[in-house]
Amino acid sequence: QVQLVESGGGLVQAGGSLRLSCAASGIIFSDNTMGWYRQAPGKQRELVAAITRGGSTNYADSVKGRFTISRDNAKNTVYLQMNSLKPEDTAVYYCKSQVVRVGLPYDYWGQGTQVTVSS
Repeated sequence: QVQLVESGGGLVQAGGSLRLSCAASGIIFSDNTMGWYRQAPGKQRELVAAITRGGSTNYADSVKGRFTISRDNAKNTVYLQMNSLKPEDTAVYYCKSQVVRVGLPYDYWGQGTQVTVSS
């Protein structure tokens, strides 16, 4: 059974930092592209950052230079270091894993962790 468990969310003042973690089980973690998404109230879920199994990363323009995604394959964990947080970063943050098998993507999601940035 695949499980992605996020942690590290909370309430922080603008300009502060948080580090999110996502611990995965039930997947071959090193084969998966891992991503962080977020969804604010009334908005669509959007990609924040992703990291491939080879370590290549990409970021939403709104977080470039402030957020850093990383992975530790030995711990089956992906991280999102968030610095210089802004109130507009407030959202539920979700972890996603994706592996492609025979041309088909297999996606799994965590349950999310709330991040609230106060002004």
